[in-house]
Amino acid sequence: MEALQSWGIQLIQSIQLLSPALDPFMELFTFMGRIEFYMLFITFLYWIVDARLGFRVFMMLLSTDIVGTTLKLLLHQPRPYWLGEVRQMSVESSYGIPSTHASDSLSLWSYLAYQVKKRWLWITAIVLILLISFSRLYLGVHFPHDVVAGWLVGLVTLFLFIKYSDSISAWLAQKSSGYQVGFGFIVSLLFIIAGVLAKAIVASTPDPQSWSFFSTEARSLTHFFTLAGAFFGAFVGYALLKPKGYFQTKGSFGQKLGRYLVGIVGVLIVMYGLDVLFSLVAADETVLGYLLRYIRYGATTLWAMFGAPWVFLKLKLVKQ
Repeated sequence: MEALQSWGIQLIQSIQLLSPALDPFMELFTFMGRIEFYMLFITFLYWIVDARLGFRVFMMLLSTDIVGTTLKLLLHQPRPYWLGEVRQMSVESSYGIPSTHASDSLSLWSYLAYQVKKRWLWITAIVLILLISFSRLYLGVHFPHDVVAGWLVGLVTLFLFIKYSDSISAWLAQKSSGYQVGFGFIVSLLFIIAGVLAKAIVASTPDPQSWSFFSTEARSLTHFFTLAGAFFGAFVGYALLKPKGYFQTKGSFGQKLGRYLVGIVGVLIVMYGLDVLFSLVAADETVLGYLLRYIRYGATTLWAMFGAPWVFLKLKLVKQ
């Protein structure tokens, strides 16, 4: 691993000679791998383009991210700038390998291109995957082998999702709404269990003292609860919406614009409003803090998948 890190540091040092000319572009592409971008993009897909496609893309993203996040904790390896030999151009407090920017972007954009089946989208997907991944090297937050490992995680998760998602969906379609809600809750608990087990496995292997300033959230379970809550809220929301069959993404430009504006304002109110409220109740790194994080992200995605479409209907922003 040290040889890979040494080679990677030399490569990153060479890439960073392009700074500051490419700084704004690399920051933009790295933003396209963050939760804030995916929140804006997936809600656009779900409310404006195709609800079924938007939901499946979100499930693909969450599936990939939970695998990558679990592996990060199990492997507990540093980021390049933690070692002090490259410029720190971004701040990351989790471990390095695999790069979830690389894995998430590969699975999401490849799955979207696979579903849409348009050549231009495949080209766009490949370009975005490469640029998002390159931005992580440029900013000094990932080694090349972190990125390659991320691509492998993304490819494996993508393959399994494509292979089994249709059969799972068909099986769940035969079940009651209550059963589907229960299934979603159990899967969300598995997300949390993955984090708890991974943390227990590495508990006896402390990090070097030199990492302590950087790895402040490296062994935190907060992201596992974030993913679990987001999964449960989205899964329940879609399960409740699907039988009603009233949400159509067709409509005038004004209706679509109105949907997106109303929907995204609701997302921001729920996500950040609950963040402010819950921060007054408990700190993140407590049992209650974890529970409130689960509720917060569950409420946010429940709004996105079910609450917002219901409001769209009431405001006549949906084509009747």
